[in-house]
Parts: sequence; C-alpha cells; structure tokens
Amino acid sequence: MKKIKFILLTFIAVLSFTACEEDNELEFVAQEAQDLVFTNSFQAEYILIPQAANNLAERFTWSNADFDVPTNITYQLQKSITGDFSDAEVVGATSGNEIAITIGEMLSFAEEAGLDADPSTTDIPNTGAINFRLRAVVGDNGLESFSPASALTVVLPEDSGSAPAVCDFDQYFMVGAGVKFAGWDWGTPQAALCSGTNVYTVNVDLINNVDGDGNFRFFTTDNDWGSGINYPGFIDQGYTIDPMFEDAMDGDNNFLFTGPSGKYFLTIDANNLTITLDSPTPQGECDLDQYWAVGAGLTDAGWDWATPVQLMCEGDGVYAGWVNYTTDGDANFRFFTVNNDWGSGENYPSFADAGYTIDSKLENAEDGDLNFRFVGESGQYYTTIDTVNLTITLE
Repeated sequence: MKKIKFILLTFIAVLSFTACEEDNELEFVAQEAQDLVFTNSFQAEYILIPQAANNLAERFTWSNADFDVPTNITYQLQKSITGDFSDAEVVGATSGNEIAITIGEMLSFAEEAGLDADPSTTDIPNTGAINFRLRAVVGDNGLESFSPASALTVVLPEDSGSAPAVCDFDQYFMVGAGVKFAGWDWGTPQAALCSGTNVYTVNVDLINNVDGDGNFRFFTTDNDWGSGINYPGFIDQGYTIDPMFEDAMDGDNNFLFTGPSGKYFLTIDANNLTITLDSPTPQGECDLDQYWAVGAGLTDAGWDWATPVQLMCEGDGVYAGWVNYTTDGDANFRFFTVNNDWGSGENYPSFADAGYTIDSKLENAEDGDLNFRFVGESGQYYTTIDTVNLTITLE
C-alpha cells in the first residue's frame, strides 16, 4: 500500500512540474484589431494641378491599432482604382500614425484611373475616385486588420487650350549674396521661370550693396557654375538692363544690385532684350495679390508693419515664398490679407476651421489672438498656402 502511495505522489509531482513548464512558455495570441479607422477629415474633392505637384495633397492619420497584446505593428496605406482592392497597391508604410501623399502622387493615381484634363476628350472624364484603406500587420504573428475604405474624389481642371510658352531654357537660376534666400550656394537657388514665350519671371528678394555685397549671377543650368551669364554677358547680347543693376566689377563681373533691399518682380525678356525690376506681381489667379505676415516668429518682420513678409500669388489659388522663421521669443505670428491692417488678420483657427491641413512645424499659439506658433528648427522654409487643396506647408 505504501508503494502505491509513493508512485501516485511521484506522478502528481511530475504532472505539476510539466504544468509549470507550460505556464512559463505561455504565449499571447493577438486578436484582430478593433476600431482601425482614419482620423483625418477628407475634403469633398481634391483639385489636382501639375504646378502644385510638390504640395501636400492629404495627410492620412489614425490611432494605434489594438490587438489586445503588446506587439510591433506595421501600417500600410493602400490605394485601389477598382474600389474592391483586388488591385491594391501599397502607397507607403510606417510604424507611426501618419502617411502623407503629394499632389504629384495623386496625379499619377488619377492617370492610372484613366482621367485627363483635355476638354476635347469628351468620352474621358476629368473627375473620378481613388480609394484608400489602412492595413495593420502584427510583426511576427502575420495577423492583419484593415480599416474601412475611403473614396477620395479627384478633379483635373480642364486645360484652357491656350498655347504653352516656349523658351530656350526652362528657367534662369539666380545664385549669389545679392539674392536673399540663395547666397553663393546651390541649395536654394531662385529660379526665373519661362512664363511666356522667351520671357522669364520671378518674384525675388534682393539685398543691396549696403546690407551685403549685393552680387549674384544668372545660370542656365542648375548646380553648374560653368553655365553662368554675368553682367557683360547680357550686355554683349544687346540687353538693356534695369538701372538698379550694374557691373559689380569683381573677378567674375557679376550683377550688383544697388536698389533698396526688398522683394521685386524680375523679368528677363529675350524678345525685347531687357532685364527689368518692378513691384511684386501675382503670377496666377488668386483672390488676393499676396498674404502678408508679421510676428515675433518671423525673423525679418517682428510685430511691426515696417518690413512684413509677403507670400505672393505664385499659381492659381497658391501663395508661396521663402520665409525666415525663428523659435526665439514667443515665435508667434499671424497672416493678414491687407498690408498694415491688423483687422485683416487670419489666425490659426481661421485656417483650421476652414478645413486646412497645417504643417506640423506650426501650431496654435493658444495666446490671446490664437496666432500661429513656429515650433520647427529655426531657419528658412519655402512656405505655401494652397487655397485649392487647403494646405499650409513648410519645406
């Protein structure tokens, strides 16, 4: 009888040890994620124009997927032309909570969908839908979950039919200390674009020889010092050059700007052989000629109307230009529709409530006027207010 009891106790001990081993090897089993949805608000329609190809079209955002266990998750933004995602294609992937796509990417999707902007092709639409959904995938588990699909309406404005401008070059590049946001560097050259047949134009900020050395040169090829055309280079071709420019008489006979520092509309007219400077001029169809901006977050302005920042109309419904931002002080600022008119201000909520997607380097200052606050790294950024696609971007 004692022998039977001993065997029974031994069996129970082995069984208990095995159970403990199994407990130590317990694995979490991820469940399918719940409530995986886009958290951003979509526009009624997305107007796509090639001139704004580099601008933000949409920033897709979402909350963390909950698989009921701690795990690494990869999110994929997928698009579909058919709508049933049998043709699903991954647009982007991240472990974070947002993926942005540009107007240029949307234009390529619209082309895949068979849309065009040619008014003569009456059998081909210029409006259609691109479908998007989010796929969440657990790291090593293989479990996946999908958000509901969202169909975004895209519109390609039909071409006016006017003949395109033809120039010998796509643009003239301006580099030099006299060009405020360029300097002697190919990082951010200013470009006078072909805006009419053999006519190049640009709104450009110039620095005179009092505030700096005021020198610069034109180039026909980006990042190519050998393509430069200096002051005598144009004179020898028979050009009449604006009196605010003169030969710098330096080693390269560069242009020297001698007028008051500020923003100018520069025109190189290869038909009439002239280079002229005028007041800043809109280069597209906009409700305003420009937006003005003042505030402590703008290095060149401050809370003063003496030197406000100008974002000119640079395309249909698009205001853009280089801006110096700083995080010194309160870093607050505001946009205005009228120069020297505090009552014309448009603060952060003015744009947010209108449905704008605003660059993450800007936030609501939460001050008395609910101004913008710059929270990025101090420096110069190409700033765009796109009233067509409702975006404010800093690049």
